[in-house]
Amino acid sequence: MYWFVVDERLIGRGELLLGLDFLEGYDAELTGLNVGKVGRPFKITVRYVEFLMVVRYLFSMPYRQLEGFTRALNRLIHKLPSVDYSWVRRRILRLNPSLRGSLRGSSSPITIAVDSSGVSVHKSGGWVTRVHGKKKRYIKIHFAG
Repeated sequence: MYWFVVDERLIGRGELLLGLDFLEGYDAELTGLNVGKVGRPFKITVRYVEFLMVVRYLFSMPYRQLEGFTRALNRLIHKLPSVDYSWVRRRILRLNPSLRGSLRGSSSPITIAVDSSGVSVHKSGGWVTRVHGKKKRYIKIHFAG
């Protein structure tokens, strides 16, 4: 057995890839949100709130931990402010995410599977076939005595 391969696989399990494409045009989007706004200006953009919502639901993260996540993200990317957990909760609940629009045009059902190795998206039945083979195999166990 090649232990360096096993070691690299175990290290790779700890990688977390975050898509930070919402940062492109962040300042312009924030300025656009605050044009003509009465009251306290928005601190974060809608795309950043959507990003935080995805992080929250993928990792089953409570809102207080999400506040800690934004603080850590602020230390890495200074233009992203840390936000209060109750404030980001209200903003997330105001969003009306719809997966139906993004799945239109697909002629076959889509399976989304989440397990310890990550998120996988497959066409209908593909994940079941890969995990269990073409047929589920049942093992008969006979106890003696």
